[in-house]
Amino acid sequence: MSSSEGSSAGGSPAGLPDRHFVGVGGRGARRCYLLDGISKGAWLNRSSIIFAGKDKWSVDPRVSIVSSVGDKHEYSLQIQKVDVTDDGQYTCSIQSERNPRPKLLNLIVKVPPKIYDISSDITVNEGSNVSLICTASGKPEPTISWRHITPLARKYDSGEYLNITGITRDQAGDYECSALNDIASPDSKTVKVTVNFAPSIHEMKSHGVGLGRTALLRCEAAAVPSPTFEWYKGEKRIIKGQGIDIKSLSSRSVLTVTNMTEDRYGNYTCVASNKLGTANASVPLIRATHTELSEPGSLCCLSNSAPNTAPYGSTGSANVPLACRYLVLALSSFISVY
Repeated sequence: MSSSEGSSAGGSPAGLPDRHFVGVGGRGARRCYLLDGISKGAWLNRSSIIFAGKDKWSVDPRVSIVSSVGDKHEYSLQIQKVDVTDDGQYTCSIQSERNPRPKLLNLIVKVPPKIYDISSDITVNEGSNVSLICTASGKPEPTISWRHITPLARKYDSGEYLNITGITRDQAGDYECSALNDIASPDSKTVKVTVNFAPSIHEMKSHGVGLGRTALLRCEAAAVPSPTFEWYKGEKRIIKGQGIDIKSLSSRSVLTVTNMTEDRYGNYTCVASNKLGTANASVPLIRATHTELSEPGSLCCLSNSAPNTAPYGSTGSANVPLACRYLVLALSSFISVY
């Protein structure tokens, strides 16, 4: 018997079939021995005769009768390139006047796991309930497990179904289904879950300069689908042209104001929108002092990392840090002395 074959050790109790295990594509042999030189044998698969004595009744070219060298009593059946259809009970019938008896053998064909059905990629809104399914075949029956493909690779309870109640944006991504038995490596497939959510602005910055120079205002928002951006000064929407440029990417919008004039200082509002909602945040753009103009790299008084989330259309406030004001006054005094 080759390494791809297997059999139960020590045989089975009387009346019960021996069990032989073999993987798909392997070679299966069922051992059987004639009682004496005059007894005859036959092999049956269920109710179909495969061999009667040395006469082959089966048309399957993979089956044959084999015997060990020097052992004229051996009457074993061998199947090459075993397939799942070969699984089942076989009977070696020994015809003898003294002790006619059948020998039962079960051929158990082991099959590697194979996922044959899995949920399609889906898109849902945040807060929805999600149910994914993954079904697989194999013998022994494979165990199915799920995991969320993230740096933490969270694993879920085993089973065909994966249910997520009130899904959040952090639970978006690829979910891997794995089917495993003891025959081969697991079979794995993935499902992509996209979670839509309304925009939220998590960063709003302004980099102001003096008259005649260029100011940059940046607005960053998280949203799925990607948001569209609009800019307002006060209640008036800003459009490109006349020294104003707006560049928007999937999650960021940058407003550039060149050749600053007195009337362009004030409160600016970024509005991010998608089909699920709208978010806005405001930031003041103020005129730089003569001290700040002499220090081109200094933006401490003109940058707000936290957005002013006052309602859209409000004037807002300069919100200049007090410590920064004192620094400007100190530097001004130092310059006037020298």
